[in-house]
Amino acid sequence: MDELIAIGCDHAGFALKGKLMRYLGERGFRLKDMGTYSEESCDYPDIALELGRAVVSGECARGILICGTGIGMSIAANKIAGIRAACCSDTYSARFTRLHNDANVLCIGARVVGEGLAADLAEIFLTTPFENSGNHPRRVAKLSDIEKL
Repeated sequence: MDELIAIGCDHAGFALKGKLMRYLGERGFRLKDMGTYSEESCDYPDIALELGRAVVSGECARGILICGTGIGMSIAANKIAGIRAACCSDTYSARFTRLHNDANVLCIGARVVGEGLAADLAEIFLTTPFENSGNHPRRVAKLSDIEKL
C-alpha cells in the first residue's frame, strides 16, 4: 500500500498497537508509529493531537488510535478540524464510517475488543473507500462546516 497510515495509542492500547502494527505490516500497509512507546502512563489527548495533525497535514492518509475504550481518543481526535474519528467495535460500523462518513481516524478500545476483531476493524477501515456519491459528500461537507462555528 502506498499510503502512510499513522497509528498511536496510550498506555492501555500499547500491547494491541504492537499486534496491529505486525498484522498490518504483514499485509503491506506502511505505518508511522506515533507513540506511545511503553506501558508507562501517558495522556491520550497528546497522542491524538500528534496523530490528528499528521492526518490533517496530509503526511498520513488515515490514522488508527487505541486506548482503553476508544472513546477518549475519539473525543480528543474529533476536536481537531479536519478529523472525522469513529470509535468502532464492530465490522459493520468500521465499513460504513468509511463509506458514508469518510472517517479518517479509527478509534479502537483495547479493553473492549480482542486482537482478532481489532485486526478486522483496522483492515476494513483501511481498505474501504468513501462512497463519494448521493447524499454522502453533502453530509460530510456539513460536518466540515460545523468545525467553523
